[in-house]
Formats: sequence, C-alpha cells, structure tokens
Amino acid sequence: MQDINLIQLSSAFIPVLLVLLIFLRWSLSIKQSIYALARMLSQLLLVGYALNIIFNSDDNLFILSILSIMCLASSWIALNALKHQRLKLYKYAFLSISIGGSLTILCITQGTLDLTPWYAPHYMVPISGMVFSSAMNSVSLAAERLQAELDNHHDFTVARNTAFSAAMIPVINSLFAVGLVSLPGMMTGQILSGTSPFIAARYQIMVMAMVFGASGLAAALYLRFVQSFYNTSAYKMEAL
Repeated sequence: MQDINLIQLSSAFIPVLLVLLIFLRWSLSIKQSIYALARMLSQLLLVGYALNIIFNSDDNLFILSILSIMCLASSWIALNALKHQRLKLYKYAFLSISIGGSLTILCITQGTLDLTPWYAPHYMVPISGMVFSSAMNSVSLAAERLQAELDNHHDFTVARNTAFSAAMIPVINSLFAVGLVSLPGMMTGQILSGTSPFIAARYQIMVMAMVFGASGLAAALYLRFVQSFYNTSAYKMEAL
C-alpha cells in the first residue's frame, strides 16, 4: 500500500476547507464542524499509538478490558439524543449492545475466522469496533424513534415496530448499495493493499452480515428491554 506523507495528506483537506468556506459564506456557524474535525484528528492520531500497543499485546485480559471500554462508551453515545433520560436508559443500552455485539463477535471470530488465539488483537479489536459501532447506531436510532412515537401517544407495540424498522433502514440501504453505489472500506483497503478482489469480497460479505446482525440484535434487544421502563406508572405520570 502506498505510503502517505504529511504533505500529501494535507491535500485531502482542500475539500474540507471549501465546505468550511460555504458555512462562512452562508453565515452559518462553523464551530461544531471545526470541533468535530479537531476531534477526528486528535482521536485518530492517538488511536494510532494506542493500536500499536494493543496489537503488540499478548494479554487476553487486556484485550477484554479494551472491548469492555468500547462497549461502555458506545452504550453512552447511543443515548446522546435522549440526554434527559440517559442515566435511566443506560443499562438497557449497555445490555443490548453487549449481548447483541458479543454474540456477533463470537460467531465471526470463532466461527468464520477461527482465530488462534481467540483474542488475536489484530482481528479482535477492529472487528469489535465495527460491531459495537453498528450496534450503537441502531440502538441510537431505535431509542430516538421510540421516544418520538411514544411522545405522540402511540401504543408501545406500534412504536416499537416503527422504531425497529427505522433503526434498520441505514443497514438495509447499505446492503442494497454495496458493490453498486460504493465499495466499502474494508474491501477497498484490501484491494489497495493487493488482496485478490475475490477474497476481499468474501471479507466484505462477512462484514455486511456482521453489521446487519449486530445492528438488528442490539436494536431489538433494546426495544424489548425498555418496555418495562416505559410501562412503569412513574414514566406514564411523567409523560402526562
């Protein structure tokens, strides 16, 4: 794969600067965009050093602790749209993402890939990142839509079904688009590194199945777990 020096990397920010200029030209605030770009740069630079340490580790407990942190963080971020109820709903999001994500990770790492050792960090950490990220996004969409439907006084079952369908729209759209509209990140990266397109396609199929499974399981589990919360008399009184 071609090495990218800092001067070459800077050219990737030309479109970014153009977008920021559009914000300014249209008298829109660029604070959030600049903050997001700064966060992206700092996080990716730091993760480069962190991954170097993680990938050189041979401690299964250390790898499990990394996965636990990823799960805890993704559960918290998933409820970003429901900040006023985040603490009350956090345990449901965590259980949903951890159960749905762990089951998916287990099937992929020990079934599809048959990793040896089972915690091989070069595979386990990136795969877990994709799984927890997908689960986080689906739970976030499901949580926000469920709340909106219930605020409109819809029956919980109707609200649940609507929320689940909405949460799965991005994943289903990505299944339709893959290979036709876009070449996904993993497949593109493997092809650029010289891997056979046939092998890259198999890995991408694995990833798409992994994302669909993790997203659907996590969203469904969340919607199932929170039913008891939304059916409590305390919440019903608060809604009134």
